[in-house]
Amino acid sequence: MARRQREVTIPKENVSFWLDRNGFWHNEKEQFENERIIHYFHSCIKKDALGFHLAQRHRDYLEKVYFPYEDTPLFVFDVIKGKEVTLVLNTRKRIRLRPKKLFTRSENLYMQFGQEEVKFTEHSLVKIADMLHFDKENDFIRFRGRKYRIEER
Repeated sequence: MARRQREVTIPKENVSFWLDRNGFWHNEKEQFENERIIHYFHSCIKKDALGFHLAQRHRDYLEKVYFPYEDTPLFVFDVIKGKEVTLVLNTRKRIRLRPKKLFTRSENLYMQFGQEEVKFTEHSLVKIADMLHFDKENDFIRFRGRKYRIEER
């Protein structure tokens, strides 16, 4: 029988970093600049019953550091167009674009992914700009020859 690994949890009130509304990590003094650390933090994002945290396995324990975020901890960092349109999240997870799940809020584009909202970054919006269409009242996305209205929430 496998022994359950000991967990060490650090509540978000005790951390000195956070994720801003654009997907950038910050500490008390500045925005993170070291790309290796930025990518590592994003790749460690997990969720459990208590919320989003950075999970890191150590030799004898699992460390969970719950962190504050301004909007959502999940972002579309890249888009791969092929037979399907694949969204690459900041966590490195890849998911398929679901046009019926898209919505806008405060002039930002999101996609509902299960219980979570995934926000498109400027970079990812540029990658799908040719698929987006606007008129005076509505936003749309063209996908596989169909036009889907993007609801506003």
